[in-house]
Amino acid sequence: MTIGYARVSTIDQNLDRQLDSLNGCGAEKIFTEKVTGKKTDRPELLRMMDQLRDGDIVIISELTRLSRSTKDLFTIVEQIQSRGANIRSLKETWLDTTTPHGKLMFTIFAGLSQFEADLTAQRTQEGLAAARARGRLGGRPKVSPNKSNMALKMYDSKDFTVAEICKSCRMGKTTLYRLLKERKQ
Repeated sequence: MTIGYARVSTIDQNLDRQLDSLNGCGAEKIFTEKVTGKKTDRPELLRMMDQLRDGDIVIISELTRLSRSTKDLFTIVEQIQSRGANIRSLKETWLDTTTPHGKLMFTIFAGLSQFEADLTAQRTQEGLAAARARGRLGGRPKVSPNKSNMALKMYDSKDFTVAEICKSCRMGKTTLYRLLKERKQ
């Protein structure tokens, strides 16, 4: 079965262009939704995934309709393939896992994406090691004892709101509540 997936980000946007493309290439069933692509919890996408069967082909008008990030794209394509289905993009012709060439191109792009992720992780670790070698441990700076004492006194006086205390002592609410918890112990 040929299954189409169309998505727009907001209620005000129109699906017509995508639906015309999907119907024009023979989609037998089309799942549509109006939700941002940044969300991983997209009800119609999940419903489509549940209904995929071996040999199905998912067609999208373009990659941005399926996902907003490379990582998300690869995850979705892997889920489609794990159900024995394939995927084809009408705009990005290199994404067509129904052909050996399309599978090769997707594998190359997936490998490049993983390579970039690995390089980023390696650079991060090297940067952290270089900082540690120079005596920097990272993390948030410690709140000075003077600021801590002042914040606790302001809190105890009950004359100030938490927001006022945090603003005048230049600390976050979490830090203030951590100081209060530490004092109790």
